[in-house]
Amino acid sequence: MTRPEDATPLRSFILKVANRCNIDCDYCYVFNSKDQTSRHLPARMSLDVAQAAARRIGEHAATHGLREVHVVLHGGEPLLVGPRHMGDLLRTLRDGVPAETDVRFELQTNGTLLSAAWLDLFERYEVVVGVSLDGPPAANDRHRLSHTGRSSVLSAVRGIELLRSRPHLFAGLLAVVDLANDPVEVHDYLASFEPPVIDFNLPHGTHDDPPHRDDPALPEYGMWMSRVWDAWLARPQYRHSVRMLEDIVALSSGVRGSVETLGLTPPAGVVIESNGTIEGVDTLRSVEEGASWLGIDLLNQSFDQTMHHPKLRHRHDGKAALADQCQDCPLVEVCGGGYLPHRYSAARGYRNPSVYCADLEYLIRHVQGSLREYGWSTYAPGRTATVGARVEASE
Repeated sequence: MTRPEDATPLRSFILKVANRCNIDCDYCYVFNSKDQTSRHLPARMSLDVAQAAARRIGEHAATHGLREVHVVLHGGEPLLVGPRHMGDLLRTLRDGVPAETDVRFELQTNGTLLSAAWLDLFERYEVVVGVSLDGPPAANDRHRLSHTGRSSVLSAVRGIELLRSRPHLFAGLLAVVDLANDPVEVHDYLASFEPPVIDFNLPHGTHDDPPHRDDPALPEYGMWMSRVWDAWLARPQYRHSVRMLEDIVALSSGVRGSVETLGLTPPAGVVIESNGTIEGVDTLRSVEEGASWLGIDLLNQSFDQTMHHPKLRHRHDGKAALADQCQDCPLVEVCGGGYLPHRYSAARGYRNPSVYCADLEYLIRHVQGSLREYGWSTYAPGRTATVGARVEASE
């Protein structure tokens, strides 16, 4: 087991600046899952909480000699706080962290409220913006509707087009996989906006409440993402990264990945709620009521104390925290046992293979087999913008 002094410092701080949303995604782990805590939290983060967060972030950065930290503005829908309050939050956070540490701001939004005034504010504080969109209108409207059941696509696309006018602010697009949607159509539609990155997330599910499948005997999510891989590889004209797929390539070559859903590198992020309470993995709300609660807050505990909370120690135990069959699996260095919420069952807690185990195996073997077919086995980050072009360049 990992000793307390070996715990990885926190480098990413997700601030829930808003705990309300202007659309009603049916798969939302914040508002439409087993844990309904967010509905009872302050609608927006106060400047006092932001100031406390900045002080704790600065304290943690100084202790560990961090020259850079990432502050992610999240929700709910973070733009619901309004430009004036958001500006005050950004100023408070930047001013509260000592100048020796560079604060990199990111924001995740549904894009429907973006405007030129918002982008002007983001220019001032160098905030890069990611937008959630599940694909073309029919695909997106399966889950991402307004509270009155109306489509959110046109407003989201308008926001994305605004971001494209300032590409240095455009962080990328985030989509949740739905088996009812065509993977190639979804990929190509998202790619048409020229994002630097496309993130695909698997819908949250557990062994007690598994994700929908048309045929439970098939690794349908792995097959879906394999078709995305094939489409992405075949289109070198697109310059974007598909993060899940690039991480599989990197991890297969022994290079560290970039997301906590794959690989064995300890997560280096923490969540700060609008009332100042701290959570480790907020997506655990999809598991059961209280699964993400730590019972600590910014006023009374430091981030060093947070790192050593019993509920977070598993993050530093690597393979030892996984189910026995995962520890012995030849793919464990790549899949990392799967994302923590997806391992849960009431009977065994988190010591299960991922509910997506077969899907991850299918996808990883598909990617690795494809690379072997090209005779390409060494990942070289930054060589070119896409794996497809990298493979071509290596021949």
